[in-house]
Amino acid sequence: MASASHRRSLRTRRTLVVSAAVLAAGAGAGVFVMNANADAVDLYHQTLGAKDGWASSGTGTTGGAKADSAHTFTVSTRAQLVKALGSASDTTPRIIKVKGTIDANTDDAGKKLTCADYASGTGYSLAAYLKAYDPATYGRSKLPSGTQETARAAAQTKQAKNIVFRVPANTTLVGVPGTKAGITGGMLQIQNVDNVVVRNLTFAATEDCFPQWDPTDGDDGNWNSNYDSVTLRGATHVWADHNTFTDAPHLDSANPKYFGREYQIHDGSLDITKGSDLVTVSRNQFTNHDKTMLIGSSDTDSTGKLRVSIHHNVWKGIVQRAPLARIGQIHIYNNYYDVTTLNGYAPQYSINSRAKAQVVAQNNYWNVPSTVKVAKLLSGDGTGSIAGTGNLVNGTTTDLVAAYNAASSKDLKTTVNWTPTLTAGLESSAKSLPTSLATTTGAGVLK
Repeated sequence: MASASHRRSLRTRRTLVVSAAVLAAGAGAGVFVMNANADAVDLYHQTLGAKDGWASSGTGTTGGAKADSAHTFTVSTRAQLVKALGSASDTTPRIIKVKGTIDANTDDAGKKLTCADYASGTGYSLAAYLKAYDPATYGRSKLPSGTQETARAAAQTKQAKNIVFRVPANTTLVGVPGTKAGITGGMLQIQNVDNVVVRNLTFAATEDCFPQWDPTDGDDGNWNSNYDSVTLRGATHVWADHNTFTDAPHLDSANPKYFGREYQIHDGSLDITKGSDLVTVSRNQFTNHDKTMLIGSSDTDSTGKLRVSIHHNVWKGIVQRAPLARIGQIHIYNNYYDVTTLNGYAPQYSINSRAKAQVVAQNNYWNVPSTVKVAKLLSGDGTGSIAGTGNLVNGTTTDLVAAYNAASSKDLKTTVNWTPTLTAGLESSAKSLPTSLATTTGAGVLK
């Protein structure tokens, strides 16, 4: 028999005739507002249900549910999206319905823009950049500076002005069902605002045309890019639900190497940093990506914040950071991790707890091929904690922390300083997750 949370998920993604009794029963899975015909769930006004993770804390997360008709938009182009978002300082509730796929790399008239367009007029060229900062002549002791680095930064700024969408407070962004709704090549920036809902969208191909070479990053240097598909910086009460995140169609396997290092054009999928707090990440699909979710941008990010709930998500073809957590109180439950190598994305680890992070990992399921050691599913710096119960590896209850600690010199701590209470929808067993989450997560499921 399907679990209660699975049944609620199915109700959420179907068009239903909803009676008052069902509305009351479904309160834990979201607030349902009827449309004019009183015969279907109103996806655009749904709010986060009571006790559904950290984002339900306090005032809860309602996004733009109170928007009037003048602040309800349907957008299909980049220019329309920019207009609908308005000023990042405008707190008027708004609902933005995304119809179809919006290409962020287009101008106001809809003309396709390329990396060459952003570089035009800046003096930047990759060939000149590589010549200027070749470690054989420039060395490895300092970051690039000078004419070509200045030009690279200018070109990157031009791209950012086009592809970064700043989301104001009290906003709901939802993909229109049946339209393959999403944003390609863009970044949603949710910064220093409260009360945002992002649902039913596919975020693909978020790419930096102008990665920076850092010869001091690691032993061999690294190319670092600048854009996440969705980034939270100092944001509070954010609900990210039923979205899909992917690098496709340009996968990392297609990236060239310069100075012996991968020319990485992708950054994070969904990063939660700079003192962000009270966030629920539910029923998303994360796939075909390397550095997927960062919680806390440094070891001194924001003590007392970075409280995040991550539940009923699918992680497949992910190299690392699912998530990497610092400082905060993070509840990771009822997720499905498939750590089989996919399209060249070979897993390094799933969950990393560091900088005294307090992680509770509960009733998750890992599909682990024989080539991957269970001890490699976790990571840490010796200061983070993971309290885990009910986690399954290939259907068998497994103490992941014990497996990691037995093979590591920097043990994960096994106790945390908090107890999760905002756990609506928590399933007591992970056994059904590979099947149930396959059809109830990601964009395009909600109806």
